[in-house]
Amino acid sequence: MVQDDEIKATVSPFAVREGEIKTFDGKDGYVSMNQIIHKINIGHINDIHFTILELVNEFEFITSRQLFQMLEWKGCDISSQDKLNNKLEQLVKTKILTRYYFNSEDGKGIYRIYCLEKMGKYLLNSRGIECKWQPTDNTKPVPMIKKRLAGNQTIIAYLRKVKAFDSYCAKPTLTAKQLGKTFKATGGSIKLTKNGKSIDFLFEVVRREEDWENKLVQKMTLYKDFYENFVPGDSGFNSIPQLIIICEDDKNMAEAFKTIVMNQLEISKIHFYFSTDLRQNEPTLDKTLVEFKLDPETQKYKMDNIEVKLLGI
Repeated sequence: MVQDDEIKATVSPFAVREGEIKTFDGKDGYVSMNQIIHKINIGHINDIHFTILELVNEFEFITSRQLFQMLEWKGCDISSQDKLNNKLEQLVKTKILTRYYFNSEDGKGIYRIYCLEKMGKYLLNSRGIECKWQPTDNTKPVPMIKKRLAGNQTIIAYLRKVKAFDSYCAKPTLTAKQLGKTFKATGGSIKLTKNGKSIDFLFEVVRREEDWENKLVQKMTLYKDFYENFVPGDSGFNSIPQLIIICEDDKNMAEAFKTIVMNQLEISKIHFYFSTDLRQNEPTLDKTLVEFKLDPETQKYKMDNIEVKLLGI
């Protein structure tokens, strides 16, 4: 597997491309549960396959590379990316998982996305694992899936590269009390712990999808409500979590910050920190966050790379 610091991409693979569509790459036809049970009985589908299923269920959409990194972190002996791909092929052929890729004028995407199929839900339920998957989940649009993939990458970067990493949640649910609405942080959340003290990070992923500025305004309105009415214990957080906005690139960070400021959606209780997809590929994350600070002389905001020692190795 290519390591993060060997990736030479200048554009995030999870950036939204014009005219991009999601293309089915799974298996058509019918597979019976009896056929699947037989494969389990003879050992062709084993505990590693079920661990893969649990991860796909947890993240909803995930790439094979992200699966390999998560399995490696969990201590599973998966040997190589090729061997994992063979296991994924087995799960696709038996319609336990299904697979998609992105297609645009630039050609096919370089990665495949895996998600559950009906048989996968049945198998997880048979082991007492909660699975809320329904067939319509797989019809989600490209930008929503790419937000999930960018969020996955961010969580994986933190769990692999930050010594203080404690735990993660792929889909944290927050409550905007005054508006009476619940919502999710699109990139998930993590907890960092050092010397007995903990801090939570929430990741909100921004993509340049159609009408993205208005969508960001709507989402930040919910965050503003959540933060300004926060008390310890809200949404499972003992202390106020730090929000980090994950963008496609540096220009997108500036665009997102401008949208927030122009709509008066700054949040007094926290700093606004930003990052990008490709910054997660750095060997260490202690210098990957950005803050926009007002220059007192020019009265203009400038991008400032900040160092957070807690995010070191």
